[in-house]
Amino acid sequence: MAAAMTMTRLSEGMGFAEDTGTTEAAASGAPGSVPRTNWSGNFHYSTDTVLQPATVAEAQEAVRSVAGVRALGTRHSFNGIADSKIAQISTLRLKDVALDEKARTVTVGAGIRYGDLAVILDAKGYALHNLASLPHISVGGACATGTHGSGLENGNLSTAVRAIEFVGGDGNVHTLSREKDGDKFAGAVVGLGALGVVTHMTLAVEPRYEMTQIVYQDLPFRELEHHFVEIMGAGYSVSLFTDWQHGLAGEVWIKRRVDQGGAEAPSPFFYNATLATKKLHPILGHPAEACTDQLNTVGAWYERLPHFKLEFTPSSGQELQTEFFVPFEHAYEAVRAVETLRNKITPHLYITELRAIAADDLWMSMAYKRPSLAIHFTWKLEPEAVMAVLPEIEAKLAPFGARPHWAKVFTMKAGAITPLYPRMKDFAALVKEFDPKGKFGNAYLKDALDVS
Repeated sequence: MAAAMTMTRLSEGMGFAEDTGTTEAAASGAPGSVPRTNWSGNFHYSTDTVLQPATVAEAQEAVRSVAGVRALGTRHSFNGIADSKIAQISTLRLKDVALDEKARTVTVGAGIRYGDLAVILDAKGYALHNLASLPHISVGGACATGTHGSGLENGNLSTAVRAIEFVGGDGNVHTLSREKDGDKFAGAVVGLGALGVVTHMTLAVEPRYEMTQIVYQDLPFRELEHHFVEIMGAGYSVSLFTDWQHGLAGEVWIKRRVDQGGAEAPSPFFYNATLATKKLHPILGHPAEACTDQLNTVGAWYERLPHFKLEFTPSSGQELQTEFFVPFEHAYEAVRAVETLRNKITPHLYITELRAIAADDLWMSMAYKRPSLAIHFTWKLEPEAVMAVLPEIEAKLAPFGARPHWAKVFTMKAGAITPLYPRMKDFAALVKEFDPKGKFGNAYLKDALDVS
């Protein structure tokens, strides 16, 4: 490697198992600052070699310098999707921002966190259409895995992408855009790290907007049978939280845009649920200080769309996460199917969140060509118990064609997953085009997609 390079290789035995968040040192790319576990600590990476490029040229040299590599962002994946036995490339030093007001787009380094980008955009009078529940995740990692946010009319985060820049297996830079590359672009955005190391993404922006957030308690599941669409469409973004006991959603979080009537006083009742009079955490009884403001107070879009504030670490990281996406037309039946396992699920569960996501045209998106309900499980850090109950949940959801979240814990293998994606063969061909020697392959891609 050239002496002038600012990339850093981590040495062995750094001992970062106790780190449960993305540290300031890691965000700045300081030497020896990338922990060797994911955020929750449930997955230990297989290499101690981490390259930290600060420019696209350095990312190219990094890719060329190793025989195998995977990109690594803020480490919020709960499985081996970012794992490599040879090397990883951290994108966290790639965080430049260039706003094009005429085109209404912003081009960003793949390692920038959504929360940090949101503050910059808002100050310039702009916003994104959607955010995930955690603002702590990187743009590149979130889009690569189809991570979403919520809203019946809102596509996942990847649907805001207008162009993508990445370093392929030969070390060359490739750029694909929705305008010029159409179908191939749609195959590359949710790329699962298989096409290369994403260095920049161009996202659509819109004028900034303000929002409110209200919470209702104890919505009976029976209301979902005939009113699921109305309930999930009651705001710009709606989440239902349940522990699967008592036949109800213990909390309903409704995020409303002020420019769409969101500042109006809320009704005291909502489909037999009752308006909360104090700020709540999704897990009843937990301190709500880290949660975004509720009680119908007006705030900027980025202060209401996520569930948690950027300045707080939302949890200790001692958790696992799983998520399945079913066609929204089968949402009620899917919820009731999972509910039959409540006594096996609840002892190991913190909370389940139900969210809606609009359909999109991105080949590997969990919402590809179908409006979806996402059934998200935040588990206690009990890997054996969770892995034991997951096959039962997957079996209950199989009749609905449930697609697992690429970055979370599941037991489904390629034989069950590949039929759920009509463009899977095309995606495999795209991988071969940009990575013919399999430099970005790993065990995860082989198990889940039969692509390596």
